[in-house]
Amino acid sequence: MSIELARKLRHNSTSPERRLWRLLYPFRTDGYHFRKQMQIGAYYVDFACLHAGLIIELDGETHGGELARSNDAVRDDYLRGRGFHVLRLTNDDVMDNPEGVYTVISDILATRPTNQRASPPSPTLPARGRVPAGDFGADPATTSIGTSPLAGAGGGGAAPNSYPGKGHA
Repeated sequence: MSIELARKLRHNSTSPERRLWRLLYPFRTDGYHFRKQMQIGAYYVDFACLHAGLIIELDGETHGGELARSNDAVRDDYLRGRGFHVLRLTNDDVMDNPEGVYTVISDILATRPTNQRASPPSPTLPARGRVPAGDFGADPATTSIGTSPLAGAGGGGAAPNSYPGKGHA
């Protein structure tokens, strides 16, 4: 299997795959990074969210036979053995019941970790995540209102001002 095959699969997606990709958009903008046609071991999965450990497979008409179900079971066992939760949906589900599909995915993701890189910056860090050299005090903007988890029991913090001359006390 090659990069060219994955590219071909992504560019020649089916209508249900395009529809599911649109259904995944709110999750993708909310800290879940999904990939299309990703190779995991010897298999290409339809959609994968690595940090949440979720794989979504769309099954069309060809997955109805006994041999196909057996192959899918072997594939699912392989992926579960690597720590993934495998969700199988039919093309009909995606096309005829998008709200139900969205709800099922939402319920699963609610129990899985989000991508921490996609979350907003910590309120305890100075702007752009930088601390002046040699001065590891708390950000006065957050310390003065007691929101810093490092502020101690009093909530006011005891660290020196990190930004002298900026008008913060």
